[in-house]
Amino acid sequence: MIHKITYHDKLLAVIVSSKFKEPGIHFFTPNDLSQQLAYMHHPTGKAIQPHVHNPILREVQYTQEVLFIRKGKLRVDFYNNQQDYLESQILEPGDVILLVTGGHGFEVLEEVEMIEVKQGPYVGEQDKTRFIGITAEQAKIVK
Repeated sequence: MIHKITYHDKLLAVIVSSKFKEPGIHFFTPNDLSQQLAYMHHPTGKAIQPHVHNPILREVQYTQEVLFIRKGKLRVDFYNNQQDYLESQILEPGDVILLVTGGHGFEVLEEVEMIEVKQGPYVGEQDKTRFIGITAEQAKIVK
């Protein structure tokens, strides 16, 4: 229900299946990542103390994205930093993915609605290097 995609011991992505259900708080990322991903499941009546976040200078070198799949099916193709294809995964409604490093491409298999969260400010095309990916026939779907 939690799938970590790695390449040479480097974390490329974390997929949290819609089927994941555990009480409490579960962080899926190490503390040093610039984007943190956690699942929280609390009972009715649980109080979370009000708080503000303090200004802390952080250095971000790579954009990391989180996608929340609301509807449809999406194939995610994973590549290493040298743009070599590694594997593919299928995301379905309720699934969440954190894209940490490496490359990625997508093919919509069923009309998709998703929400994306990533660091800003957005700097347009300076933020990414586009390259030619695989075809649907070349996809190696890992379950």
